[in-house]
Amino acid sequence: MRRNLITAEERRENDAEHGWHVTMFALVLADYAPPDTDISRVIAMLLVHDIVEIDAGDAFVYDEEAKAQQPARERAAADRLYGLLPPGQGRNLRSLWEEFEARHTPEARFAAALDRLQPLLLNFHTQGRAWRQHGVTRDQVLTVNAHIAHGSATLWTFARNLINEAVRLGYLDP
Repeated sequence: MRRNLITAEERRENDAEHGWHVTMFALVLADYAPPDTDISRVIAMLLVHDIVEIDAGDAFVYDEEAKAQQPARERAAADRLYGLLPPGQGRNLRSLWEEFEARHTPEARFAAALDRLQPLLLNFHTQGRAWRQHGVTRDQVLTVNAHIAHGSATLWTFARNLINEAVRLGYLDP
């Protein structure tokens, strides 16, 4: 289970829902990707990006201490999980995960932007309940989501406006 609440109910989002949502975002928001971005590669990254995190355990994106220990846990999980597959398949899927994590390609940066935009929208459309529950501030949200700009300037403009609107509406502390 993730920290974000879904919009239709009083429950937290699960990883399968998140994966489906961000993959659909890739299809629907493809026009906002950098020119010549391979959307099928973005979709592949989005389908595998949280498998390692599910196995390693989730680190709350606003918890700096938990995030500091997450890379080692995720590497160990990647070794284990991708090691279960036939060697070629394991290498291919792990390389997609590593590309997503490194954010060095336009596809990885766009996928990472979508991965941050989706929970931002959930937080906004639940009147900031998860943000307020954890005492998250505007500056924290801006910092955590800043890499949206590296994947899509247009989506970052949208995200910043949404964050400012969340503050104006009282969903997020200034």
